[in-house]
Amino acid sequence: KKSKRRLNQKPEAKRAAPATRDEEFEETADNLRFEDPYIDEIEEEDVMVNDDEEEMEDADTQDVELVQSWHPLMGVPKDEPLEMDPSAYKMYHTLSPEWPALSFDFLRDDLGDARQRFPHSMQAAIGTQADTAGNNRLTIMKLSDLSKMPQEEEEDILGDEYDKEDDGDDSSSDEEEDVDLDPIMEHYHVPHYGGVNRLRAMPQQSDIIATWSDAGTVNLFNVESIRSRFLASEGRSMRDTSAGCQKPFFSHSGHGTEGYAMDWSLVKKGHFASGDNDGKIHYWTPRPEGGYEVVPSYESQGGQAVEDIQWSPTEGTVFATAECGGHVSIYDTRAPNRAMLRPCVHENKSDVNVIGWNKLVSNLLSTGGDDGTLSVWDLRHFSQQNEKAMAPLARFTCHQTPITSVEWHPTDESMLAASDTVGAYIYDLSVEEDLEDANKASSSTTKTLVADIPPQLLFCHSGSQEFKELHWHPQISSCIMTTALTGFSMFIPSNL
Repeated sequence: KKSKRRLNQKPEAKRAAPATRDEEFEETADNLRFEDPYIDEIEEEDVMVNDDEEEMEDADTQDVELVQSWHPLMGVPKDEPLEMDPSAYKMYHTLSPEWPALSFDFLRDDLGDARQRFPHSMQAAIGTQADTAGNNRLTIMKLSDLSKMPQEEEEDILGDEYDKEDDGDDSSSDEEEDVDLDPIMEHYHVPHYGGVNRLRAMPQQSDIIATWSDAGTVNLFNVESIRSRFLASEGRSMRDTSAGCQKPFFSHSGHGTEGYAMDWSLVKKGHFASGDNDGKIHYWTPRPEGGYEVVPSYESQGGQAVEDIQWSPTEGTVFATAECGGHVSIYDTRAPNRAMLRPCVHENKSDVNVIGWNKLVSNLLSTGGDDGTLSVWDLRHFSQQNEKAMAPLARFTCHQTPITSVEWHPTDESMLAASDTVGAYIYDLSVEEDLEDANKASSSTTKTLVADIPPQLLFCHSGSQEFKELHWHPQISSCIMTTALTGFSMFIPSNL
């Protein structure tokens, strides 16, 4: 229902000729008056106002939903859906497989290093965690036509009338990169008995893949024939995804129990180490005639489980292990049956879940603990059998769940990626805290949001349940892939 009300609005001016006006007095030669040919006459108008429209506007104002910021360091959200900010990513893709995976690894290709131009292509090996031991498999996967996230262009911000200058070849190449393509996935399956606890590809020859089975065996596969099919398909998905009756070309069941720790040497091709939950470490060396010689070489003190192994990036005989009970051990294959160094890195004896050896600065080692502590150490400060916790170069205690993976950036010596069960994170250790900005943050209304965020934290990624492992792609700049209970995600942050 409409009502008619008179409003005091700004009056409108109406022009009138002098002939229509009333004379106030008679004009004579002695009393001349200057007259404007146009004089404003003010008239008031009746304005129609719709009460229903006013009520709707008030209702719209009351129904505005406030968007709250959240980051994984604030803990697991309670039954609240999360929405991704697309502007935070240059590239973002997800994949939901039939069975989840605890571990995976990238396979190097021949497309070059430090790739930045879209669309991207990548290959990976994935080990499943199926409902029964017989349903597990090793999956060799290729993802291609991974395009960048659609971003708001400068023309969209300034309007249609803005005409961007022609940049020649650069603009044409940008247009090619901005093409929105549908990703293509090709994959082949190899039967694998038992769930895959850990998977690692040989860095010098990505066709050789090692798996740690929860059935207690370590298996070696050669997937060269499978990867050759990717070249033949030329990006077309193949109907037959089975890889035939391929079996591992070498298996070792001497551990007697399952484990998670394994790694290939970066210096000596084919040299390998594996560790189990009983604290036993086996050293693998390739035989000239084929196969491997596996020797039980070490045992952790007190039989503590070996959680992770990392070979030195510069020394072919040295590797480090992460152990339960808060210790990290350094071994040298030239000195069997004993650890060269075994410092305590966690005063509370919390398990060391994962370790990462910096490939560019060989004296830096990172560790992730079961108590959510992420630490960076200088190996030159390690001491023998030190039961008192050492002081790290850097320590981040903002994580509220166990650290599940840690890895240094392949080309940036100060950048580190880590994951806990809630999210994945990227740190830059070269960043120093600005005290002035810190004081401003502490006095602002965002104190609860940024209180636990260290200045070195560059990026947070979430959206999956139970993150287990992450890796930097060795050839695509700043590209990360994660595996979780709900699937995989491949992304490139916008600030890297």
